Amino acid sequence: MHEEIIMKRDCPAVLIPAGTTVTLQAGVPVTITQALGGSFTVMVHGNLARIASEDADALGKEPPASPVAAGPGQLTAEQVYEVLRTCYDPEIPVNIVELGLVYDLQILPLPDGAHRVEVKMTLTAPGCGMGPVLQQDVESRLLALPGVKEAAVLLVWDPPWNRDMLSDEAKLQLGMM
Repeated sequence: MHEEIIMKRDCPAVLIPAGTTVTLQAGVPVTITQALGGSFTVMVHGNLARIASEDADALGKEPPASPVAAGPGQLTAEQVYEVLRTCYDPEIPVNIVELGLVYDLQILPLPDGAHRVEVKMTLTAPGCGMGPVLQQDVESRLLALPGVKEAAVLLVWDPPWNRDMLSDEAKLQLGMM
């Protein structure tokens, strides 16, 4: 996807991969390079930046619908993984599950009948400034699941991520098979 757009209004964005917050000014031309999982990756002045879904209108887009979440009843790991599959690396058009970034998932019952979801995940590179952005994205999506009252997303570095952790689907999508 490469769609040129003129920014409709001032908009907060995060530079990729530094993780620095900037404001993209109204009237600035940008090119949407990726629109997956609700956020937008744009090229602006030779840099990549991530625009959150709640700022889609700054691009003249509709905010994406929230992913279909689990219905009432017991929360399952597969329901949580489906939500995690809506989280994308802003530079790579593959979700974090298929990238092999999710190392562990725990669903813990709370005394009031709600759940706490704990996720251990990594990044493709330890120095990536987008870590906190991706971590917050995962946490907010977990908290949007019905019955989830608490969410904790821990970034871990052991074992270090490598390309062998990509699923076959991800390898096919990235032209590695």
